[in-house]
Amino acid sequence: RAAPAGSSSTSLFGRSGASREPLTDDDIQMSFQLETATVASDTLRRIAIDPVSRVEGHGKVTILLDEDNKVHQVRLHIVEFRGFERFIQGRPYWEVPVMVQRLCGICPVSHHLAASKALDLVVGAARVTPTADKMRRLMHYGQILQSHALHFFHLSSPDLLFGFGSELGRRNIVGVAQQYPDIAKKGILLRKFGQEVIRLTAGKRVHGTGAVPGGVNRALSADERKLLLADAYQMIAWSRDAVRIIKELHQQDRALYDHFGTVRSSFMGLVAPDGSLDLYHGVLRARDADGRILFDQVDYQTYDRLITEEVKPWSYMKFPYFTSMGPEAGWYKVGPLARVQNCDSIPTPFAEHERRELVAYAGGKPLHGSLAFHWARMIEMLFAAETIKDLLHDDDLSGTELMTSGERRREGVGVIEAPRGTLFHHYQVGDDDLVTMANLIVSTTNNNQAMNTAVREVAKQYLHGQEITEGLLNHIEVAIRAFDPCLSCATHALGQMPLEVTLVDAEGTELDRKYKA
Repeated sequence: RAAPAGSSSTSLFGRSGASREPLTDDDIQMSFQLETATVASDTLRRIAIDPVSRVEGHGKVTILLDEDNKVHQVRLHIVEFRGFERFIQGRPYWEVPVMVQRLCGICPVSHHLAASKALDLVVGAARVTPTADKMRRLMHYGQILQSHALHFFHLSSPDLLFGFGSELGRRNIVGVAQQYPDIAKKGILLRKFGQEVIRLTAGKRVHGTGAVPGGVNRALSADERKLLLADAYQMIAWSRDAVRIIKELHQQDRALYDHFGTVRSSFMGLVAPDGSLDLYHGVLRARDADGRILFDQVDYQTYDRLITEEVKPWSYMKFPYFTSMGPEAGWYKVGPLARVQNCDSIPTPFAEHERRELVAYAGGKPLHGSLAFHWARMIEMLFAAETIKDLLHDDDLSGTELMTSGERRREGVGVIEAPRGTLFHHYQVGDDDLVTMANLIVSTTNNNQAMNTAVREVAKQYLHGQEITEGLLNHIEVAIRAFDPCLSCATHALGQMPLEVTLVDAEGTELDRKYKA
């Protein structure tokens, strides 16, 4: 990072923080190029934000500047390499739902359920029992609740409450707890409740085993349902408070919240057959940047006819796009902002009211500012809290029919709306029950191009030609955090990994070096 500089600053939404008036197009030379530097490379200097903080996983941003601090290139790099798609090949299919959730400690339930849904088809369980379906749904909405609470309160609220360029040592959950103890407490207890839902449905809070191909291995007792219901209504109230907080921030500073890191693109997600929001199961729908439907009611078993994954040499994360539109025009967004604007309604009353408020705020057109992800995320957290309450009243959760099966198949695709967006799991299984092929397109991968575009827009708006401070660099990170990326989940690549091996003796003297491109 560049060291902070003691420059004066204005405040964001009336609180202490570093900001500046956005540059106009006239302020930025027409020669501004983000992908190809027009200045000789030996005249540019490189700034790295390494690692990007307050996100799950490891990534970095590199910025190329000339001697006048004009930005020539900005890229988000995913620097982890994880080979899940390869090393689960040859494993028995029933191990996969437990194995793949080790991709992540924040959203393991999403991988657990997406894999289970894919392998339901392999064991012939095209439709699981009502108890299995509702147990999985309860597990999933517990995951949505805890993940959204973690991201908003722990990771993003320090930026939103104190300002993007506020004092670095204060910009964390401890600082929030000191100045806004009520907000911090609600965030912690909301996440705790979601984790309890996961514990009782999956067996433990992280990396549980509740879902299996063909169903589930547990149901809830009446006492367990009563235990969760005792807190469910409070969670709804606190979720409504969270929506109010982020809505008020938008209303107080529309110039910032409506335009920061704007990424105009198509967006995609699951909807129920009636067009309502369903985060567990549904069909694929996509809209263009103006909200017009591109495709609808598409069976996700055919996802590979819709989407192509592009590989670029500077990141271990792939770049998906709608095949029919090509890589330049076909990339898209997924996640809360896409889902809340893609559906026709939300099937719980409080969340539906808030969805309509967001639509009215945007004047009936899609919001594309990156900070609007937070507003949509809190609407979804409210939806999850309401759904959990409704499910806990359902006696099917205490049923005894947990498993089903049918005619064996060799292939299955499972799709779920993970907290960060649409998650695809695709498996092929041989007659010997061993996995022969695996392909995962995770939520953050779907958002890869959108995140890169967002950081470029922020660099163009706030850094171009300015003295680089830590606070200004945090603007880049704020844009990334808005997408709530899970960078460890997203590290999938084709081809060979570059490798350098150096042999040294006991004194540290280099004896030999080998490099594989």
